Amino acid sequence: MITKRIFFNALLALACLGTSGISTAQDAAESTMARVQRTKVLRVGTVAGAVPYFNKDLASGKWEGFGPDFAESLAKTFGAKVEYVETTWGNAVLDLQSNKIDAMFGMAPTPARKEVVNFSETLFDNTYTVVCRKGFPSKTWEELNSPANKIVVDVGSSHDQLATRVLPKAEVTRLENSGSATMALQSGRADCQILVILLAQPLLAKRASLGTMYIPQPVYTAPVSIGLRKEPDPSFQKAVNEWLAGVRGTGEVRKVILTNMEKLAGVPATAFPSEIKF
Repeated sequence: MITKRIFFNALLALACLGTSGISTAQDAAESTMARVQRTKVLRVGTVAGAVPYFNKDLASGKWEGFGPDFAESLAKTFGAKVEYVETTWGNAVLDLQSNKIDAMFGMAPTPARKEVVNFSETLFDNTYTVVCRKGFPSKTWEELNSPANKIVVDVGSSHDQLATRVLPKAEVTRLENSGSATMALQSGRADCQILVILLAQPLLAKRASLGTMYIPQPVYTAPVSIGLRKEPDPSFQKAVNEWLAGVRGTGEVRKVILTNMEKLAGVPATAFPSEIKF
């Protein structure tokens, strides 16, 4: 027998469920700009050990690197504080899609990623280099493009994409990650490893005996941007681009990159060739 109390409790539960569903739908529909303005919190993805992009100080627990530096600068424009959410380069796209983070600094705008997330204008251009064994002559990409040359890259990376495009004749070996590619170079199984300069310089700062870095001609660069959630409301993307135009115009982007390269990777500004622009 259903009493009035049981019937009333059932109606109350249904009402709460309905309200919860409405709230969830509202949260999902809320734009990034509206959420940041409401909460005064900017959620930014971070990657452990990704120097100079991200690094977590084990003693203080504070995130460092040019990703956090840029994030703090951007958050100030919204009067917000930064909330760091640890992720990986592979999972960052999913975290943007699922609304776990609002921005991912240092993300490359590949065609596949553009299908599922938005991007800011270019934050900076990362120049491609080759780190070659001592005594290996390398002046141009054309010279590298020979069956006699053993080139190593990390599979699926922008390094891999460049090798596929400009070194079709070379013997290109694709390994699981950048570390494995470096080991192949160190052991003599490869002549050169393709790396963007912000990875090549820290590598050689720690392991100078590994080889010599070259910037082959013509110079190729990889645009680095800020990953954003794909959404109908463009106001957050517009605000990010406005902030970006400001920091690029004042030279702040170059300053932040070079400061963190020296602080976290031990690479002084003087180590960068004059043709490198950020």
